[in-house]
Amino acid sequence: MNLLVEYLRSEVEELHRNNVIINSIGDISKLPIICQEELKNAFEKTKNNTGLMLNLALNYGGRDEIKNAVIKIAQLIKENKINIEDINEELISKNLYTANMPDPDLLIRPSGEYRLSNFLLWQVAYTEFWYSNIYWPDFKREHLYRAIYDYQNRDRRFGGIK
Repeated sequence: MNLLVEYLRSEVEELHRNNVIINSIGDISKLPIICQEELKNAFEKTKNNTGLMLNLALNYGGRDEIKNAVIKIAQLIKENKINIEDINEELISKNLYTANMPDPDLLIRPSGEYRLSNFLLWQVAYTEFWYSNIYWPDFKREHLYRAIYDYQNRDRRFGGIK
């Protein structure tokens, strides 16, 4: 966790100058206080930026995310703020860590793995996957371009038929 603090302290200014919004997904309340403080500073400093969004997955798990969304929705029902009939995909999405973020179009899975590893389980329903045997530290621009090129040549049907 010290590495997170170190990188936040050394990189936030440059990210801010480059108009990047820093955000996180996951339960940061369980992180050490120093991490929480540095993250909150980064969020506050970049919240009005309009460029790319950098999402840090910290203390994140897809199953935990869905469980927490269900708890939030159950609490809304208990408080009579919504009815059980109001539960739909949009409501669930609005209660995930990724609320107000688009679902990913492309997920690049390096290191020769073919599993999701509990990552964005709800959000990847219509995501295209690109697999690579290249380990993340060795993943270069050329590999990203290859993944994007492959993605651009796919027929995306979002669960429908042609």
